Amino acid sequence: MSKTRGESQDDALRTRLRSTGLKVTPIRMDVLDYLLTIGQPVSHSDVQSAFPMLDRVTIYRTLASFVKSGIAHQVQGLDGMWHFCAHDPNASGCPGNHPHFLCLSCGKMICLLDQRMPRVDVTGGNVVEGKQFVAYGFCQECAAKRKD
Repeated sequence: MSKTRGESQDDALRTRLRSTGLKVTPIRMDVLDYLLTIGQPVSHSDVQSAFPMLDRVTIYRTLASFVKSGIAHQVQGLDGMWHFCAHDPNASGCPGNHPHFLCLSCGKMICLLDQRMPRVDVTGGNVVEGKQFVAYGFCQECAAKRKD
């Protein structure tokens, strides 16, 4: 158990992992707790910085298992880097079925949960498996710094 989490928080993490069929491990609990605490999409390297004792492959596999199980979604940034965000799989608008905003200065990505994705109609028997929309510019803090 993380030193900053309480027993009830650990129970909630265990329940969330088990409800999606994932095995409960200390690494999964720590990474899930981190994603939920951050509350916005973060890159693999952000997770790596938070857990320097874990190797890159372990983090990648953990994040991939979260996406596959439906407790996180991923969105690709302008640089091609994937960002991951944990969410409640029973909440509307997830996984990832919403636009995102990416700050070009600090790299922060924000889920725009109150906005809907544009509808895409495909023809000829094509099947859409996913879509993403990333608006980019400068977050409030970075925009204020640019004015100074």
